[in-house]
Amino acid sequence: MALDPTKHKDWEIAEEAETRMLTIYEIGEKLGLTKEELLPQGHYIGKIDFQKVLARLKDKPNGKYVDVTAITPTPLGEGKSTSTMGLVEGLGKLGKKVSAAIRQPSGGPTMNIKGSAAGGGLAQCIPLTPFSLGFTGDINAIMNAHNLAMVALTSRLQHERNYDDEQLERLSGMKRIDIDPTKVEMGFIMDFACQALRNIIIGIDGVNGKTDGFMMKSKFGIAVSSEVMAILAVATSLKDMRERMGKIVVAYTKKGKPVTTEDLQVAGAMTAWMVDALKPSLMQTIEGQPVIVHAGPFANIAIGQSSIIADQIGLKLSDYHVTESGFAADIGFEKFWNLKCRYSGLVPDCAVIVATIRALKCHGGAPVPVPGKAMPKEYSEENVAQVEKGCDNLIHHINTVRKAGISPVVCINAFYTDTPAEIAKVRERAEAVGAKVAVSKHWEKGGDGAIEFAETVIAACEEKNNFKFLYELDEPIKTRIEKIATTVYGADGVDYSAAADAAIDRLQKDPVSAKMGLCMVKTHLSLSDNPNLKGVPKGWRLFVREVLTYGGAGFIVPVAGAITLMPGTSSNPAFRRVDVDVKTGKVQGVF
Repeated sequence: MALDPTKHKDWEIAEEAETRMLTIYEIGEKLGLTKEELLPQGHYIGKIDFQKVLARLKDKPNGKYVDVTAITPTPLGEGKSTSTMGLVEGLGKLGKKVSAAIRQPSGGPTMNIKGSAAGGGLAQCIPLTPFSLGFTGDINAIMNAHNLAMVALTSRLQHERNYDDEQLERLSGMKRIDIDPTKVEMGFIMDFACQALRNIIIGIDGVNGKTDGFMMKSKFGIAVSSEVMAILAVATSLKDMRERMGKIVVAYTKKGKPVTTEDLQVAGAMTAWMVDALKPSLMQTIEGQPVIVHAGPFANIAIGQSSIIADQIGLKLSDYHVTESGFAADIGFEKFWNLKCRYSGLVPDCAVIVATIRALKCHGGAPVPVPGKAMPKEYSEENVAQVEKGCDNLIHHINTVRKAGISPVVCINAFYTDTPAEIAKVRERAEAVGAKVAVSKHWEKGGDGAIEFAETVIAACEEKNNFKFLYELDEPIKTRIEKIATTVYGADGVDYSAAADAAIDRLQKDPVSAKMGLCMVKTHLSLSDNPNLKGVPKGWRLFVREVLTYGGAGFIVPVAGAITLMPGTSSNPAFRRVDVDVKTGKVQGVF
C-alpha cells in the first residue's frame, strides 16, 4: 500500500515504493529490450545499447509522441516531472504500452532549492537516491570531457608563452596557435550552484613561477550549461558526437580565428570520456512503467531537453512516448519545437501544458513564494479572481503551442488544497480559447488520479496537426531572435549590447555559423527577461547582452537579461536536510 503524500515526504514515499519495485531485467522486458540491448548497472538501474535497438527496429513505425511543457513557474517549480510521471502512470492504467524520457538531475538544484526532478507524491521515478546523486555517471563524464578542453587550452597558453616557435614545435609537434587570452569562450564547469566561481583569476604564479600556469580571467558554469551536455542532447550516434566534439569553439586567436577542440587535438580524448554516457539510462515509475533518462541541460541556460536518442528509442518501443521540456512553453517548448524537432526530424502528436492553481495565483497578484519559507496564506485560501487573472499567462502559452501547429492539452496539476471553483475557472478560461483540459490528481493518487489526463492526451494524439517551425535557418540571425522575442515572449522588440552586435555580425558573415539554430538564454520566472514581471508583461524590450557560439551543438546562444550560466546557492539550501542513516546506509532527505 503506497504512503499518503499528504502525510509523507517524497523521499519517504520513494523509499517505501522501492521495496516493491521491479528489477532492471523486468523493466527492460516491459520496455521490449533484448538481453543484449540491456546493460544492467546493479539490480534496479541500467543503460541501453541504443544502436542495437534502433538497428533492430528501424522499420517499425513510431508510437505517439507527447511533449510536456508548462506555464511560467513559481520558484518552486510547476510539476512538469510529476505530471510526466503521472501521465505515464495514467496511460499504464489504461493498458497502454508507454515510456517516458526525462533529464538527469543536476547536483546544483538537488542540493539547493528545486530538488532532483524525479516527480513527487505518487507520481515519481525510482530509485530516488541514485537518480539524484550521480546516477550512472553521465554528468561526471561531461565534466571530465569539458574540463579536459580547458586543460588543453590553459596548458597551451602557458607553453606558447614559455617557448619560442622552434622550441614549441619540437616539444609539442604543433605549430603556435597564438591564442588571445582575452578572447576565451569557455570556462570550467562543476555540478553545483556556486556563485563564488562565476568570475575568477587562474594561473597565479606560485612556488614554480611561470610553470604554475597562465594568469588570466576565467569562470565556472554549472555542468548542465556545458556545450558537451548540449551535444549529448542532440547527437544521434557516436560518429555524430565525435564530429560535433571537434567543432567546439574554445577561444579565438589574436587575428580573430576560432580555436576549436580539434585545433587543440583534444576532441578525441573528450569523446573517449563520453562513450558510455551516449547510452541512455533506464529506471521506472513507482507504478512500474519504464523511464529513460538521458542528458540534463537546463532550459533557461541551455536546450532543456532529454536526448534525441532517448526519444528515438521510446518511440520505437512504445505505443505512447512522453518526453519533457524544461520550464515553460516560452523556453523549453520553444527549444523542443525549433531545435530538438528540427535536429531529430521527429514531430509531436500532442503537447501538454501543465498549470497549477498556485502558479496561476502568483501570476494573478499573490505574493511570490520563497523557497524554504512558509507559503503565504493566499495560497491556502480560495481566490478565484487571482486565478482568473493568472490565466492570462496560461492562455499566452496555449497560443505559443498553437503557433507550432499543435492543439495543446492543459493539465491542471491539482492539489488537495485547490477548490472546485478555482479549478472550474481554469477550465472555463482554457476551453474558451479552444484548448482541451484535464484535471489530474496524480500527485495524490498516482495513475488512478490521472485517468482523465491520459484519456484527454489519447484523444489529442488522434487529431491531425500542422506542425511548422517558427523560423528557417537561412533567415538572418537578428530576424530569428526578434521572432522568438516578439512572437513567443511578447516583447515589443530587441536591443543589443555592442558586444552582442559584434558577435552577431561575425557569425552572420560565416555561412556555416549563420545557419545554426538559436538556443536562447533567459530567465524562466517571467515571459520577459526580468524575473520580477509576472503574468503577461507589456511594453518591454528584450535586451541581449552577449552571444555565445556552440559550434559543436550547432547553436547560436543569445544571452538575455542578467541571467548567468552559474546559478547561486540559496540561504536555505536542501543539503542542510540531507543525511545518511549510518546503520542502514540509506540516504534521507533528498527530494
